[in-house]
Amino acid sequence: MAILRVARIGHPVLRQVAAPVPPDQLASASIQALIEDMLETVEEYDGAGLAAPQVHRSVRIVVLRLRSDEDLRVWVNPVLTPTSERLSVTMEGCLSVPGMRGAVARPAEVRVEALERDGSPVALLLSGFPAVVAQHECDHLDGIVYIDRVLPRSLGYVEEHRRYGSPLVRGELGSDLQGEEE
Repeated sequence: MAILRVARIGHPVLRQVAAPVPPDQLASASIQALIEDMLETVEEYDGAGLAAPQVHRSVRIVVLRLRSDEDLRVWVNPVLTPTSERLSVTMEGCLSVPGMRGAVARPAEVRVEALERDGSPVALLLSGFPAVVAQHECDHLDGIVYIDRVLPRSLGYVEEHRRYGSPLVRGELGSDLQGEEE
């Protein structure tokens, strides 16, 4: 196992649409090693999740922790479908955009269909923070980084958000937005 180098914004791998993993290759040594390395990497950097493109591999694999008291999950070839028109606004950050946070509006509820590490199918309905994490990580598989979705005037450095409060707390993003801090 190894801790992998995380691609930072500006690297072209973060802007590519990742290739699906053929199900018959899921058990291969190379895919399983990548998954192990991703699990170790996300733990090392204390992230909520990590997508394969973030470690320079343009394939549709994400590892993520949906709740703080749960183990990391592995999803291969995930497909997300919004199940609500209601939006939730949260402050997001990303290992590929170190030191910054910004407010992002996303569907409050999504359905996820994917393969688990062993190839078994999984289908989940997610809301709240788990829905945010799932959408954030799966966006990476389509070449989208959270700063592409950030609400105007909300992007800032972590230190400044800690010192002065986030735009959500300060009420600068508009009264019609329902938000919660991450």
